[in-house]
Order: sequence, then structure tokens, then C-alpha cells
Amino acid sequence: MSDSSRSKPERLPITVDKPTPYTFDLSYLTATDPNPLPSTTSLLAESLSDRNQTLQTIARDGAQSLLTALLTTCAITSTPDGVTMTLPHSSTPLPRWKPLPKPKQPTTWEKFARKKGIGKFAGSAKGGAVLEDRRKNLVYDEEKGEWVKKWGYKGKNKSGESDWLVELDDDTVKREGEGLGGEGRTVRGEGRRERVERIRRQDRRQRNNERKGRKGGKG
Repeated sequence: MSDSSRSKPERLPITVDKPTPYTFDLSYLTATDPNPLPSTTSLLAESLSDRNQTLQTIARDGAQSLLTALLTTCAITSTPDGVTMTLPHSSTPLPRWKPLPKPKQPTTWEKFARKKGIGKFAGSAKGGAVLEDRRKNLVYDEEKGEWVKKWGYKGKNKSGESDWLVELDDDTVKREGEGLGGEGRTVRGEGRRERVERIRRQDRRQRNNERKGRKGGKG
């Protein structure tokens, strides 16, 4: 049989009429058919081929209606890579199988970082002033050729404490001869003790000032 003698397949209609119209959620490419399906009894009464044809017709009508709604509703643009269709926002809330996850509680480090404005919280509004204070804690080290901290971990105030060789002035040499005030003391260790003592004195002054401020506020 030649191709010309073959009958062309029937072209099915683009418009689908249903007693109750479809509802669409084009964002999810979903068409909902509210019309009831044929009863099980009527389907089982048909032959297998007729039954498959009935179900295929129902599925085809739904797919055709969805395509028609997409082509007549959504914006279509042509790009060098092809044709793009912009889908609308979803209108159907999807049910969740599990409840929404609870917000993760911040760790102790995250609380500290947020308060101080460091790490990923450096750009926060509260951390802006703290970040400015951190910049004030920097001083240029001529020997290293870089900016270092004035105090704190690896601060400039600890310079020389880890050096293997320490230069002594006349006063230190004199105190070295006197044993630096106690047995087992060293020049390097004495420098650390003086720094720690300065920090303690500063803390005591700060606590005293806070105590005086509280008493003044009550008065």
C-alpha cells in the first residue's frame, strides 16, 4: 500500500468541553479534572481495547487543556537558545509530609560572634561599631611590615615574650643580678607577669568605676 493511499489519522479538537471546567495551576503544570470518571462497572463491561481507549481519551483531554492554557496564558519569549515560557506563581499550597523544621539554636560561638560583630556577623548594624573598635586595635609593625593587634592574641604588647634572645638594659641587668625579686624568675617571665598585672589593675579599676556608677544612679 502506497503512502498516498494511507488514511491520515483524525485530528482531534484543541478545545475540550467538559460539564465542569478544569482548574489549573500552571506553576506546577497541573490540570485538575473535577468530572467523575466512568464507573468501574461500566469500564469492566467494555473490552480491554475499548477500556484503554476511554482512559486514553480522558488523559488526552486533560493534557490538551493544560497545553492550551499554557500557550494562551503564559508569556513566551524567543532566545538564541530556543523558546522560553514564563510560568506564573503557584496558587496551590502543597501539603507537607513532615512539619516545618524548627529554627536552629545558635551556638555559644555564634552568640559571641553576633555580639562582637565578627565573622559572618561583621556586617551587622550592631557589629559596625565593634568592627570600628577592632580597627583601632591595629598598629603597624615596622619589623614585620604589616598591621598587627595592639593587644590580645599575638598582640604588639606581647612583643618579645617568645624571642629566644632578650636584650636587657642597665636597670634590668641590675635586677637580674638581684634575682628579679625571687628564685626561679626570668626576664621573659617577669615581662609576662607585669603585663598580666596591668590587665588585673585595669579590670579592678573598671569594676570600681561600674560600682561607683551604680551607687550614683541609685542616689
